[in-house]
Amino acid sequence: MGIHGRPTTTFSVALRPAIFRLGFLTLLFASGAAAQKLALLTPDSKDKSRSYAEAIADSLEGRFTILDPSMSSTAFASAGSVTPFNLTAERAAAAGAAIGSDIFVLLRAETLRRSAFGRPGYYESYAAIYVVSTRTGRLVLWKISTFEASTAVKAELLLRQAVPVVANEIADVIRTTLKAEVSEPLPPVLEEPLAENSKNFRAPIPYRRIKPEYTNEAALYDVTATVEIVVDLDAKGTIQHTQIVRWAGFGLDESVEKTVREMNWRPAERNGKTIPMRFLLRYNFKKPDKDKTD
Repeated sequence: MGIHGRPTTTFSVALRPAIFRLGFLTLLFASGAAAQKLALLTPDSKDKSRSYAEAIADSLEGRFTILDPSMSSTAFASAGSVTPFNLTAERAAAAGAAIGSDIFVLLRAETLRRSAFGRPGYYESYAAIYVVSTRTGRLVLWKISTFEASTAVKAELLLRQAVPVVANEIADVIRTTLKAEVSEPLPPVLEEPLAENSKNFRAPIPYRRIKPEYTNEAALYDVTATVEIVVDLDAKGTIQHTQIVRWAGFGLDESVEKTVREMNWRPAERNGKTIPMRFLLRYNFKKPDKDKTD
């Protein structure tokens, strides 16, 4: 199947407290510019990923305090996540706190043999970059740096030559993020869904459900992931605020947020009266099977 096949997603509304524990998160790291601590992590432990992380570290040297990669990796592993590139914000914040960083960057680099209709076979060398704030656990930057060439060596050389540009982008995002988070207001207090529906309570629900797009980038790299989003809905059924609280990259977070905002919502009700509510939505993504698509 081509990468334009129908997406495979599942949807659920979690009838449990939706907001991650802000009190826990906001106690973490309000560092000054001179003391910004950065950890570069390669959860797949592959040589290409480690080599790329070392190149990024060299390019960022002097702009941040780069933490020891071995100690950072050990601390990150202690968080115990089996999906390091698909973390909840709460788990990401806890991992960052264990590391002792203000920001951590997850990196994965690989070289793939590709084929495409109408062109000779080629090699793609890519690095997937996830920049995560410890203070909030949010994914503040996701990008993929990718280059194609006729040989693996040439593709990898192009990827390495682009490291300074990627490092500058990472540095800019870190500085902007840490400055903005210090003054970020807390969200308003809203009702959250009960553990179970009752006769007196009705959870919010969309009048029509739309599947988020399984993006071309996700399909190209065969991504399986879960995205969770917290939604603040007012008593009229209008979305006031959204926040991704489990991120995946590859455009899936943006796909979920766009889709949720496009849906028309019936507001929550208690005792026959509509009420504002904060709730969690969860979407599971996987690449469609070839034999189940047109």
